[in-house]
Amino acid sequence: MKVCITGICGFVGATLAKSLATEPWISSICGIDNFSRPGSEWNRKPLTELGIGVVHGDIRCASDVESLPKVDWVIDAAANPSVLAGVDGKTSSRQLVEHNLLGTINLLEYCKAHQAGFSLLSTSRVYSIPGLANLRMQVVDSAFVPVPDQDFPFGISINGVSECYSTNPPVSIYGSTKVTSEHLALEYASTFGFPVWINRCGMMAGAGQFGHPAQGIFAYWIHSFREKKPLSYIGFGGSGHQVRDCMHPRDLITLLRKQCLQEANNQSIPRICNFSGGSENSMSLATLTHWCESRFESVSISGIDQNRPFDIPWMILDHGLATRIWEWKPQTTLPQIAEEIASFAEHQSNWLAISAS
Repeated sequence: MKVCITGICGFVGATLAKSLATEPWISSICGIDNFSRPGSEWNRKPLTELGIGVVHGDIRCASDVESLPKVDWVIDAAANPSVLAGVDGKTSSRQLVEHNLLGTINLLEYCKAHQAGFSLLSTSRVYSIPGLANLRMQVVDSAFVPVPDQDFPFGISINGVSECYSTNPPVSIYGSTKVTSEHLALEYASTFGFPVWINRCGMMAGAGQFGHPAQGIFAYWIHSFREKKPLSYIGFGGSGHQVRDCMHPRDLITLLRKQCLQEANNQSIPRICNFSGGSENSMSLATLTHWCESRFESVSISGIDQNRPFDIPWMILDHGLATRIWEWKPQTTLPQIAEEIASFAEHQSNWLAISAS
């Protein structure tokens, strides 16, 4: 099978490409990247050495997408991933929408023309913010945990957020671009008859992830400890109790094989599914700090008791449906992910300077 990966020189795209290159069912891999993110150029040479074709192009440009070679399947890993994009005073809301939504439209037109399958890597941030922000929390072992005896919004439980939970605004401009992309992908699939899967992914992390908090807080935190950079707990009392789950991108490979080979090409199977580390692979910033202090020297951490737009105290995706439908579970534990990042940081001591601007 011939596969194209968008955002192929980003952390997720490059990780998937390297893993797929060893899969016997893959005949060739190509990808497109605009190299707009610091650190992405660093991934180009290792990919080309594996025989992977890397095109310097922009999915926002229809002619760039149209010029890609014909493939059987597109895996969309290209996105501006920051929930603060367009509202932080540093980035453009128009560029965010053009990249995350217009880019998806161009890819769907490509899939329509070639009858290629499409796997969209979506996000946990498509879920409605108010219900999550208003959950009653208690602190257990330096981490927020939902109070069990509260009236949870439909689709949320102590196990996390399921696919049944609302995607109504507000979800952030970023989240809106992703949920709109989901709807368009499913409409194109229904109208033009090519297969589409929507994979809502929790936070992903691993060695080589770009050292910017918008790219992934776990990698940023560990690299900051390794490079002895000061850090801040932002919002929610400034104590670092906010919690996220975490998974490694390579744990998606078994899923992508099933999707690309259409082993589950049954219309009764849900097209949208959560894939995440789940509650078993979740951690607060304070707990991550304890881990880093045991691995490296301590750094200065301040507390800022001021919430930012779209911040939420606790986000764990419930991957129960994926386990039932796809027999999928994360294979890499959060301690293993943290150690992988730490080992990489020890060999790339200036990674924040390379990739964080």
